[in-house]
Formats: sequence, C-alpha cells, structure tokens
Amino acid sequence: MSTTRPASRPSAPSLAGAAAPIGAPASSHSSPHSAGRPRLGYGTNGLTDLRLDDALGLLADLGYDGVGLTLDHMHLDPLAPDLAARTARVARRLGELGLGVTVETGARYVLDPRRKHGPSLLDPDPEDRAARVRLLLRAVRIAADLGAHAVHCFSGTLPGDTPPDEAWKRLTSSLAPVLKAAEAARVPLAVEPEPGHLLATLDDFHHLRGLLSDPPPAVLGLTLDIGHCQCLEPLPPADCLRAAAPWVHHVQIEDMRRGVHEHLPFGDGEIDFPPVLAALAELTAAGYPGLTVVELPRHSHAGPELARTSLSFLRPEAPTC
Repeated sequence: MSTTRPASRPSAPSLAGAAAPIGAPASSHSSPHSAGRPRLGYGTNGLTDLRLDDALGLLADLGYDGVGLTLDHMHLDPLAPDLAARTARVARRLGELGLGVTVETGARYVLDPRRKHGPSLLDPDPEDRAARVRLLLRAVRIAADLGAHAVHCFSGTLPGDTPPDEAWKRLTSSLAPVLKAAEAARVPLAVEPEPGHLLATLDDFHHLRGLLSDPPPAVLGLTLDIGHCQCLEPLPPADCLRAAAPWVHHVQIEDMRRGVHEHLPFGDGEIDFPPVLAALAELTAAGYPGLTVVELPRHSHAGPELARTSLSFLRPEAPTC
C-alpha cells in the first residue's frame, strides 16, 4: 500500500523490543494461567445457525467468559424495530449468564444485501459513508446499553480509482463523530487491521492515530486479530500483541497461514500458540479487561462443536461438555 505518511506521528512501541513482557514482569517459564487467565469468548458470527439465546446459553454452559456479539439480522439486528427493548433483553440474558460482551460490526450484508461489508467508511458517495457512520453510532449506543468492553470496526477496502490519501481523509472524517460518541459513552472504539483493507496492519493503525492527532487509547484502540498478525505482520503474533498492548481493547483469535487470509480452526494453520497464550496471559495480568474471542465466521455449520473444541484448545484444564 502506497500512502503519504505524516512527517511525524505519535510513536509506537519499538518493535525491536517487542518481546519484552507486557506490564508486570512474568517468568518466561511460567504457564500462561499462572500469570493471569485470559477471558475467552466466542464470536456469534460463528454461531449464525443458532438463535441468540441458544448461542449465549451454549457459551455459558461450555465455560466461556463472554461473547463477541456481531450486530446482524439473525441475532441482534441493529436496523429492526424496537432496538432498545431487544437490547435490554440481551443485556438481561448476558447478566443472567455472567457473560461479558464486545460489540462487533463486521456483519457482511447488514447494510447492503448485495455488497459484502458495504457501504464502507471509504465509499466515494458521502451518503453511503454516512450509512456506515450511522451504524457505528448505533453500535456505540448498543454497546453502552450492554455494558460492552468496546465497539469493533474496520476501515473497508480501498475503492477503485480512489487515491490512498483521499481514502485516509474519508476514514478520519467518518470516524470523527464515532470517536466523539464513543468518548461520551465511555466505550472505546477498537479498530481492526484487516487484510485487504486500507487499514491492514499495525503500522496503518498508528498512521490513523497520527492523522487523528493521537486520541487517547481509552477512546481509540485496537481489535487485534492473532490470525491477521500471522497472515501479514513481520513479527510473530505474540510479539505483535506485546507491541500493540497499550492500545488493545479487543482480541480475536483463530489459526491462520502466512499470506492467506482464511480463518481456520485451531491446529489447521501455522500459528505457534504457546507464545501467544503466554503473551495473552501477560496482557491479562497487566490489567486488560477485555475478551479474547474465537473468530470462525465461516464455520457456523459446526459452531457448537468448534466452540467446545476451541475452548479445550485455549484452556486445556477446562472440563469438556
């Protein structure tokens, strides 16, 4: 991606020192759970064959700590009538089950039944961009009503014939009202670097921070997808997590191969998970309150079984149901 970077921008942690522990020191020989047990969740975009009540009950029964709740027509539809009442019911259900939540906005066709993830924050048509902004503003309100840890979003792909500099201007302009609303609601916005999107890497996230005059991490942070790190980043995923720690508000996790953006069940890809779990434990021990959510959106047909086996993989001491 060729873009013009600002002459100076807020510094990111030195990647050369990224292997240092996050926050409080932790022995490199200790098990991940001796340093702090990550709070695990499962994404509802991988449970779309289940009713939301059933999906939440399943996750609670399995022993998950929370859920990545994708706003979509089959679960909590952000565009259907009576949103406030439906959101209140979901909030009560989450409370009854003791599940934490992060609100995710990556539904494929929630705004446009014919364009995947369209319209985006980068679309040439201002009205199309405004539709995505309205969805994100609604997501912030839903997240506040649910007591969510964060609201996830992403940039969208670069439209054809759009210069990258113009796309970055559209992105920052579109995000401005969302960041204002997130700050007022005290629900951080967690932008996800997504392969193939304008904002695809951790460097791109720091570029966005610079363009926005470095909002505090409590307002603008990261959704860090461990598989995306394996796919694109120059550092191993565990070191990416350590480098990004000050901005992380949400973590997604799955297996993946280098250079191939395909979310895979654990063991089907190339990620070395023991260092990743150790880094997640360090992040948790340092005070990270959010979730680490299994992200398998193309495996809903096997969602209940994959939810069970994923928890067993990430938390081997957990009882199997």
